[in-house]
Amino acid sequence: MLKLSRAVVIVMLVTGCAGGNEGSQEAPTEEMNKEIDVVVENLNVPWEITKSDNTFYLTERSGTIVEVANGKVTRQPVDLSFSVHDEGEGGLLGMQLQDFSSSSTAFIYHTYQEQGVTLNRIVKVKLENGVWKETEELLSNIPGAQFHNGGRIKLGPDGKLYITTGDAGQPELAQDVTSLAGKILRMNVDGTVPEDNPFEHSFVYSFGHRNPQGLAWDKNGQLYNSEHGQSAHDEINEIEAGKNYGWPEIEGDEEKEGMETPLYHSGNDTWAPSGMLVYDDLLYVAGLRGEEIRTFKLDGSETKKYVDSIGRIRSLYQEESMLYAITNNRDGRGNPVKEDDRMVKIGVGE
Repeated sequence: MLKLSRAVVIVMLVTGCAGGNEGSQEAPTEEMNKEIDVVVENLNVPWEITKSDNTFYLTERSGTIVEVANGKVTRQPVDLSFSVHDEGEGGLLGMQLQDFSSSSTAFIYHTYQEQGVTLNRIVKVKLENGVWKETEELLSNIPGAQFHNGGRIKLGPDGKLYITTGDAGQPELAQDVTSLAGKILRMNVDGTVPEDNPFEHSFVYSFGHRNPQGLAWDKNGQLYNSEHGQSAHDEINEIEAGKNYGWPEIEGDEEKEGMETPLYHSGNDTWAPSGMLVYDDLLYVAGLRGEEIRTFKLDGSETKKYVDSIGRIRSLYQEESMLYAITNNRDGRGNPVKEDDRMVKIGVGE
């Protein structure tokens, strides 16, 4: 049973050097107390946090959307023309609301199967009488697999949709600009290709990505992404239109002509970064394997843990002075405790 909770957990965070991080500056060791308020419990591997007015909508990888409103928690079905395929890292993933208070519509990214082949698609849905109903398919046949599906979908400051896709376990696709795999895609909200995209008649905005799962913009409109590396070497990148981010040709500090190196990488450690946002000139990034929220200075000079002791963290949402996070301790790779998974909130910028 889903449950609201006002339990408060006090965690002591100790940050320190993460060995082997060439190219990434770890902040000096320090101690800080963080008060974490558990808002919702008993979630089923949630993936995205969205909010309209006073209501949260959380996607669950199994194919449902959780509404949290006025002290009540409701699990809502999603009615699609292709069923959500929940396997490995696939399922119901990213979600972006669109003028929701007036339209009740959203964009979602989900995994599906067609004739036994695993794929991903982007669709528009509308909430009607407690059910999210597909109204339009914007893009389908994005390569998918048990692992490396990407899945983040965000509206940029330019009003365009940006979508992260994984390499679907086929690294060579990330370098193929005719493939939708291993990319950041950019589209108009009606599903058409923007005229100013870097490749003519193509949704591809940047390429050479392995499994990107986070997107965020700073106040100047600079786009950043987070990305899972192969053998550690997770990345935070500054994204520019048409640029090649190197996978599988280079990782970490490696260089190759025509390819971009990351703003930060994790060296021999593993963050498994996922959802991210910019607040007060800092990137806040959710960590799955790292089981932490980590901050990054935008000039590339320093990174440090912001909070840990929550477990595997998939996504973040910030509102005023509060930061919300959802855990994925029940995804088969974590160590779930009683009443996992959860949405928690913490004061931000402290």
